[in-house]
Amino acid sequence: MGAEKRSSDEERAQAIKQRKNGLYRGEVSEELAANMRTGWADTERVDLAPIEQAPNTARRRAALSARFPGERLVIPAGNLKTRSNDTEYPFRASTEYAYLTGDLTQDGVLVLEPVADGHEAVLYLLPRSDRGNGEFWLDGQGELWVGRRAGLAEGELLYGLPCRDVRKVVEELTSAEGPVRVVRGHDAGLESALGERLDAGRDEELRVFLADERLVKDTFEIGQLQAAVDSTVRGFEDVVRVLDRAEATSERYIEGTFFLRARLEGNDVGYGSICAAGPHATTLHWVRNDGAARAGDLLLLDAGVETHTLYTADVTRTLPVSGRFTALQRRIYDAVFAAQEAGIAAVRPGAKYREFHDEAQRVLAEHLVEWGLVEGPVERVLELGLQRRWTLHGTGHMLGLDVHDCAVARTESYVDGALEPGMCLTVEPGLYFQADDLTVPEEYRGIGIRIEDDILVTEDGNRNMSAALPRGADEIESWMARLRG
Repeated sequence: MGAEKRSSDEERAQAIKQRKNGLYRGEVSEELAANMRTGWADTERVDLAPIEQAPNTARRRAALSARFPGERLVIPAGNLKTRSNDTEYPFRASTEYAYLTGDLTQDGVLVLEPVADGHEAVLYLLPRSDRGNGEFWLDGQGELWVGRRAGLAEGELLYGLPCRDVRKVVEELTSAEGPVRVVRGHDAGLESALGERLDAGRDEELRVFLADERLVKDTFEIGQLQAAVDSTVRGFEDVVRVLDRAEATSERYIEGTFFLRARLEGNDVGYGSICAAGPHATTLHWVRNDGAARAGDLLLLDAGVETHTLYTADVTRTLPVSGRFTALQRRIYDAVFAAQEAGIAAVRPGAKYREFHDEAQRVLAEHLVEWGLVEGPVERVLELGLQRRWTLHGTGHMLGLDVHDCAVARTESYVDGALEPGMCLTVEPGLYFQADDLTVPEEYRGIGIRIEDDILVTEDGNRNMSAALPRGADEIESWMARLRG
């Protein structure tokens, strides 16, 4: 919790900080102050319905309570982060806080207070801006500057939790006795106030448990992920329609085009869009997006829309900028496609998590041996990991509130575990021939291809959530021709 947000009521009543070179000198006349305190309509909303996921967040909190009986649990949303000087990055609530509350506002703190039969959950939020002390129009985070926020009574209706003023949370937490755990890394002020009462190992256990819980998605989450994917499909279609303009400008036109769809239908992009044309496609996380998109080259577009509830898609297609693959591009593309097909086929309940990766890597290794780029047999290549010079990364990851969801979950329940219905993961093999790689024929150099889809584990196998985007080379060319008229 930021220090300014936790200042006492007396401090908040004092003159609000002004810019050093602001045009007003900070003086507010008594007449103006009195004028600003009156004449405002009552905008309190009393007919709010609970958010759609309120029953889901309640179940999640119940599971958390059962895991840590008798302990005080603190899950902060996080604070604004400075981008430069007095401007901030757009706020994004911490994943753990969003998962347990559904609230996405800055500075919030969820506290689970231990009681005889479990925990009482309390949501600490910033109340409505104070119209008595002038905060609503003088403070840079006041409502006339950044917009209205829900009041505490409104928060109780929305989230199904008792809500209290977050500016009192430090005082109440530090005065309470007993063991406490906090999800670290989001609220330095809160962590500092709790000080020696915290233990890094115990806090990490809390974070790991919440990551484990997110491995299997509930019905609400699956619906949000599908909505994110559907918007992402439309974003890819938008890009194909304007590729001629990208040729005249740069990869940034592609980035901006997809971002428009993300902001129109969602909260944001779920991660920095990778709009990598030509040799940039061999850089796994190319997000500079300042290069040319030329006819004859391939465009590797890795992008995902994030919904208003913060669930993100993660899809990749590699497209010929001109609309047609060359013979070599198609040969490499078909190898990656075959590897992805093998990987997707391995996604089923009860299968080892690593199986889809192993199957995809085997297919890629087979092609590399067939092309004479690495000496076989295939088993030797896989045992020594020689294919990794050109495959580089793992073949997928969990997906959800984070693009790499559940990243700190227990290894035994994630990569060493088995797939279960409700898990959602990506399958994304790739081949990347660097422009300066002298071990491959010159015509291979600078070609990077990845195909990525979002796969839901079902009771009887899997469902490709992003199947609306074509994957085969012929389908890609026909789809592009249709969209480009």
